[in-house]
Amino acid sequence: MKVIVLGSGIIGTASAWFLMKGGHDVTVLDRQPGPAMETSYANGGQISVSHAEPWANPATILKVLKWAGREDAPLLLRLRWDLQQWSWCLRFLRECMPGRVAENIRQIVSIAEYSRQTLQAVRSETGIAYDAQQRGILHFYTDEQEFRKSQHAAALMRELGCPRNSLDADGVIRVEPALAHLRKKIVGGDFTSTDESGDVHRFTTALAARAAAAGVDFRFNTMVTRLVTESDGADARAGGVEIIDPRGRHEILRADAYVVAAGSFSAPLLKPLGIHLHIYPGKGYSATYRITDPHATPTVSLTDDGFKLVFSRLGDRLRVAGTCELNGYTRELNDARCQAITRRVSELFPNACDYDTPAYWSGLRPLTPSNVPYIGKTRFSNIFVNTGHGTLGWTMGCGSGRAIADIVSGREPEVDFAFTGMPRGRPRPGMQTSTA
Repeated sequence: MKVIVLGSGIIGTASAWFLMKGGHDVTVLDRQPGPAMETSYANGGQISVSHAEPWANPATILKVLKWAGREDAPLLLRLRWDLQQWSWCLRFLRECMPGRVAENIRQIVSIAEYSRQTLQAVRSETGIAYDAQQRGILHFYTDEQEFRKSQHAAALMRELGCPRNSLDADGVIRVEPALAHLRKKIVGGDFTSTDESGDVHRFTTALAARAAAAGVDFRFNTMVTRLVTESDGADARAGGVEIIDPRGRHEILRADAYVVAAGSFSAPLLKPLGIHLHIYPGKGYSATYRITDPHATPTVSLTDDGFKLVFSRLGDRLRVAGTCELNGYTRELNDARCQAITRRVSELFPNACDYDTPAYWSGLRPLTPSNVPYIGKTRFSNIFVNTGHGTLGWTMGCGSGRAIADIVSGREPEVDFAFTGMPRGRPRPGMQTSTA
């Protein structure tokens, strides 16, 4: 079967890889000159099953109100005359209900754990090097109330099979000695030894190269303008995808199936077809610093919950990412938010890095109100979606790609997850899931 994948970030590239492995003829389209050039370019580096608690929870509402008007707030909402934003916010409030939060965590943990194991299998098969670290992820807290609240989510994740274990302040220092000078400020933490970190851009570009060598046709500098419908109603199908090629010419490419993995841009692409994805772009920031003192730099990937920042050591670089700005599809850097990241990192690790020449970056995370992604079918029999992974695209990437390849091929994925447009089924034998 001929399959066209729209998008070459970690989600699209992983989808193409597993579709190719399943025997399909695969073409990948992307407007950038290479793979992983947008949201998968410079994220926080964490493969974090333990970070499955969605933004939509009761505590977030109060925090947003507290942070209102602060340019450097961890979560910044800029209200616009934008129906998409208002609709998304109302659905976000619904997902903050306690009963919804628990179910969303279960869904996220399930696909994230499946994906982590799939990533390990791909790494073993391909030997791809991407500054991978299998040293776990350490969450640390400097606010007693926030630490107490976190223990409920940690307990729920342990019930779901994710070993997120709570620590006192001394336990935090034992896991990451680089935090020792902050002992008086740290009130506790939790540590997930099975979590990982690594450079998503390096991994994705290497996986794309291997996929291309195996026959996947990557077409870069190619703008997708629309999906062309062949029929509607009960037998709705897409008949092609309209593109503008690198020479500026319009063309319609045809395939048997289409996988939309275009991140935040999936929603406007599918809206004209009557497919309404509740996705809104959340602009995230990162800063990459050159390490000057390896002994003063953390070796374990960290999450600073008070400032919503994650830290990953990538070879001789320290990548720090986080914060979220809900402000449409703009990617310009806000200097106040950039400086807030550097200020916090230099406070935590004052002698670790060169803080004078950071590399700042922003990317648009495709956020669903629940943080649960869309993976599965649409009402068009040959259009599939793999998008809406929010802050966890790297965490869920390989598993999502494997799952959508199964769905396109007519198979039920092995993982127990509420796939879009499909009835819930039991996990199939094979790879273990976090609910086992």
